[in-house]
Amino acid sequence: MKVLVCAYHNIGYLCLKYLIDRGEEVVAVITHRDNPSENLFFRSVQALAEASCIPVHFAPDDPRDSSFLALVRSLEPDILFSLAFRKMLPKSVLDVSLRGCVNLHASLLPKYRGRCPVNWVLLNGETETGVTLHYMVPKPDAGDIIGQKRVPIDFADTAGTLHERTAQAGAELFAEIYPLLKAGTAPRTPQDESAATYFGGRRPEDGLIDWTQSALQVYNLVRAVTHPFPGAFSFLRRKRLFVWSSLPKEHEEADAPPGTLVRSPTNGQLLVSTRRGWLQPQRVQWEGEPEAEFGTFADSWGLQPGESFTMHARGELP
Repeated sequence: MKVLVCAYHNIGYLCLKYLIDRGEEVVAVITHRDNPSENLFFRSVQALAEASCIPVHFAPDDPRDSSFLALVRSLEPDILFSLAFRKMLPKSVLDVSLRGCVNLHASLLPKYRGRCPVNWVLLNGETETGVTLHYMVPKPDAGDIIGQKRVPIDFADTAGTLHERTAQAGAELFAEIYPLLKAGTAPRTPQDESAATYFGGRRPEDGLIDWTQSALQVYNLVRAVTHPFPGAFSFLRRKRLFVWSSLPKEHEEADAPPGTLVRSPTNGQLLVSTRRGWLQPQRVQWEGEPEAEFGTFADSWGLQPGESFTMHARGELP
């Protein structure tokens, strides 16, 4: 069976490695050019393919381009896999493969269709996510489900830890389902459209902390966009301050406006008031400066109760 792999990121790497280790006929790999401005914390699909003498092509800006369709047709794939591929493939491309096109999505479809599902489930405080293999249709993440694997979300999970666990779960699911796809015996179950949810991409500026939310909501934002992502931030003394890790203390009510530094009545530590409860920053960083433990940071900069975080460098209150 001729396999065409459109892949990127750790999920793409692990699934491609599985195919290589099995000796499958991978006719080509289509991947993305690395962006030097992006934090490339994941393994290289391109390097893995080249080390295995598999032809590598780079994704076009527009997959609807006729030259891209011509490339896919020339490869004559029996099946196409989309594995953390960042481009939406048009129907003309999806129709080329005789056995169809299969996508691996990092959520339990039909929930969390779209981009950045690992970040969104943390932001929304979910306690479970997973991975789904499904047939591709022109609508994003809407095709029939082939198989799923559940992944529990721990309260201490961050974007980094959850990305790693979903990638591993995705590789395990792929290894379970691929032989069925090759044999033509893979199941397919239509998605329940009434249960579908969709989320879009996220930008670095979406990490701005809204202190009028609860401490738990702010905590979820911090862990959803922490390393290796751009991070959650606010402004203090008219400078951008990143909060890389924190803990919510919703049982302690702060008699202060949201975003205000206060002293904990139990241990005297500096906390930040929110709409409900306090947030205890743990690791912080001035923009352009080294990251530091918050207690050490607060002492070195002489932070005092009553100082307030703001929504903008020019000083508006949240």
